[in-house]
Amino acid sequence: MRRTTMIAESFDARTLANMEVALERACKVLPTGSEEHPARRHIAIKLLECAKRGDKTLGALTETGRAAARSVGHRGLTSSRRGNRRSRPPPSRGSETG
Repeated sequence: MRRTTMIAESFDARTLANMEVALERACKVLPTGSEEHPARRHIAIKLLECAKRGDKTLGALTETGRAAARSVGHRGLTSSRRGNRRSRPPPSRGSETG
C-alpha cells in the first residue's frame, strides 16, 4: 500500500508560499483556457519535483513553473485537447474556418 503524504507536511511555510506564487505566475503565461486542471496539475508536479530536489527559492520555482507552462502546449494538456466534458467553442484563430 502506498503511503500518501500531504504536501503541507513535506515543506515549510515559506516553500509552500513560494510554490503557490510560482504556480500562479506560471499559469498567467498559459494560453487562454489552458489554466484549468490538467495544465495546472502538470505545472504543480514540476514545482513539487523542483522543491524536492532542494530548489525552494522563489526564483528557481518560478523558472521551473514557467518552463512547465511552456511545455503544456507541446504536451497537449489543455482541457479542450484532453476531451474535457465541458463543451467550449474552440478559440478564434483569425480567418481560419472550421
